[in-house]
Amino acid sequence: MMSEQQAQELMYQMQTLEGYFSQLAQKESSIISIIREASAAIESLKTIDDKTGGESLIPVGLGAFVKAKIATDEKLILNIGAGVAVEKDKNSAINFLESRLKEMEVALQETAGQKQQVAMSLEQGKQQMDQMMAASGRKR
Repeated sequence: MMSEQQAQELMYQMQTLEGYFSQLAQKESSIISIIREASAAIESLKTIDDKTGGESLIPVGLGAFVKAKIATDEKLILNIGAGVAVEKDKNSAINFLESRLKEMEVALQETAGQKQQVAMSLEQGKQQMDQMMAASGRKR
């Protein structure tokens, strides 16, 4: 038989788990956005023709774009984190982005696993609460 204090502790644990589950869902959503962005960047870089260059639309903010010519001998600038950017050739940039993509896919799997564990803990807590409610109903 659970006491009122045990019931309150269980409720507190479940509220904490629900908050954690929500944080994991937000993290998962952010990782999915990063994966989509990385995939799009990789595909865009692969379509740049090394020989002829070409034109592209460059976003300048609020839905405004400028046309720009892509120089074929130019290196790409990659933001590698912590405000640091480096120059890389196209293939090195693609390799870098693909490795980041793999890291994000691993992070997504880990986050999904954590979410599943929290969901199972929440279900166990709900079952405990249901059992407690049934027991207190029989007691009266």
